[in-house]
Amino acid sequence: MNECQVSTIKALQNVAEDALVQLVYVSCISLGSRLNMSIFDDIEGQASKYNQSQNITGILCYGNGQFFQCIEGTKQKILNLQRSICSDKRHKDIKILIARPIKERSFADWRMRSLFLERWMWSPTTKAQADTLSPFMPFHPRHWNEGHTHQFLQTIQGFHNPPHVRAAGITYNAFGNMVQHVAAPHQAFLLVQGILTLLVVLALTWMFL
Repeated sequence: MNECQVSTIKALQNVAEDALVQLVYVSCISLGSRLNMSIFDDIEGQASKYNQSQNITGILCYGNGQFFQCIEGTKQKILNLQRSICSDKRHKDIKILIARPIKERSFADWRMRSLFLERWMWSPTTKAQADTLSPFMPFHPRHWNEGHTHQFLQTIQGFHNPPHVRAAGITYNAFGNMVQHVAAPHQAFLLVQGILTLLVVLALTWMFL
């Protein structure tokens, strides 16, 4: 049993097994996942199928190489899911931000919706929401306290359109504009990240030759 599981079990130890709970954690995307163009499609597909069968709802956010996820359901089902989350090699350095009983769900109608919190990825129709997210950008949830985490969750509950990229919204650089024509939005982002990572590795290798 790893640290993230232990901290959650301890926080919920006096909560009934069938009680409704909320778990919020942050983690870092692994290097292998940065180079995987289908990572988000894979996560969304697996999460939607499993969570619907277990009546687990929530929200998954990504930005600056960090995942932020809020999941809600009965205690036992959340703990079962967390075991899988903690052993998933697609991310690392998991930190629990919130583990608490709740009276009602914050994301009851969302299932497992995904938000990509990269300013350059937002389409024109979603940039109007940037003002409400300004206190949380750049996206570094690992350093948030519980109060800041609650504020973020309350903010994104009110979104009618998810702040994610559309093909015409990629404006990161010239290469990003080219990639938008051959890749899905989040795939273009990961491709850019992957190539930049490769260039850094090559540069460091050249320096030490």
